[in-house]
Amino acid sequence: MPVLWANALYGVMRVERLSPPVASRLSAYAMTALYAGVAAAHPALMPLDGALVALPVLPRADDPQAVDATLVAVTTERVVLDALLRDALPTTTAQIARLADSLVGARVRDGVSVTVQAQSDTLGRRIGALLVAWANADGFAGTRGRAYVAPTGEGQWVNDAPANIYATQNLSGVSEFVALDNPANVQRGTNMSDRGLIMSRPKAAGARTMPAANMAGATEPYWNEVRPFVLEMWNACPVPEPVAYARDSTSAMYREAQTVLDSARARTAEQRTIALYWADNAGESGTPVGHWLSIAAQMIGERTLDADQAVRLLLATSLAQADAFIAAWGYKYQYLQLRPRSYIRRHLDPAWEPLIPTPPFPEYPAGHSTQSAAAAAALTVLIGSAPFSDSTSMSIGHAVRSFASFQAASEEAGRSRVYAGVHFPSGNVGGLALGRCIGGRVGMIFTRPWVGAR
Repeated sequence: MPVLWANALYGVMRVERLSPPVASRLSAYAMTALYAGVAAAHPALMPLDGALVALPVLPRADDPQAVDATLVAVTTERVVLDALLRDALPTTTAQIARLADSLVGARVRDGVSVTVQAQSDTLGRRIGALLVAWANADGFAGTRGRAYVAPTGEGQWVNDAPANIYATQNLSGVSEFVALDNPANVQRGTNMSDRGLIMSRPKAAGARTMPAANMAGATEPYWNEVRPFVLEMWNACPVPEPVAYARDSTSAMYREAQTVLDSARARTAEQRTIALYWADNAGESGTPVGHWLSIAAQMIGERTLDADQAVRLLLATSLAQADAFIAAWGYKYQYLQLRPRSYIRRHLDPAWEPLIPTPPFPEYPAGHSTQSAAAAAALTVLIGSAPFSDSTSMSIGHAVRSFASFQAASEEAGRSRVYAGVHFPSGNVGGLALGRCIGGRVGMIFTRPWVGAR
């Protein structure tokens, strides 16, 4: 059951074209709901109130035998996702409904009584309502619809990615028009078609709960105002100061840019594979959030985890990533460091382009490095360090990759951004350090001593 929900979330992130921060928030609340639902009927699972910031006390069954853990979890999940996916595409809400109905139907066929079904549904709705209220108070709504004008200056970040990166993929330019003022590319009137809906996944530019990633703008400049899940504040884990902007060829920044340029010119086939494997672009994949959630889900089967261990692992991975994006985005918009493309084209090679599109947000620290290191650290705390193989991206054409450990995978994910030409080496290093701090803190809340139900 937990693996099915993780796989469904990956699909939601991809189809809804979510930016990584928005995807991380969705994942964290969805997995909190799943954990809380199972914990309500499983006394051995630690309660989350007191562990997560501002979370209210969640009800648990007085008699665990009077409810069914799967049914409580499904109802809780459905209540929370119905609230979070209010403006999602119809195909997304239908997918969630089908999964929930199939899981309920399976338990009914297994012989769960009508009385237990009713009591489970009631308890799940109580938990779900409290979680929705908790989510609604996290500050996310206050970040919607706010204009952002990046400060100007020679050393400041600017979104200068070329317009051709906004083009709809795999469709003829004759039949699809991409307006640069609305990359979400809303379909209206006579241009509606089932194929267009599936391929382009158009969304209204004003979508508030599930906004599409906007390559032409600045992604989530106010994300550090969203309440963290585990960290007491967004900057609880510090990062080193970024390399200072300078044009001089003897400066640290010039050397960093030269490293990126030299790496691009000497890029090996394996480095290119790594860069594309970890790209996890919004709209083309489940973003880095879905990638690491998928890795966690794969571990459930490979390590033969039971239901309690499964929901604990998925929740820890999701919380680590959610707080990683809150922290990384806070520092990104505090430092506003420009990207390698901007610096290299100004000072080293005016025609240079990175291997993949430069994301629409500042450079330091690297988001991939931060969230990968956070997820890896949380996974390591909960299930240890061991070799594993990742099959997440087979559906989008990538071969399975094997790693010596979760940390090794996170380090490769970080290097991939330098290979791709979208980050400086220092952005990668700073992100890895930040992520390890966050992942370690998340892991601690699941390993602290706790005995029995209250």
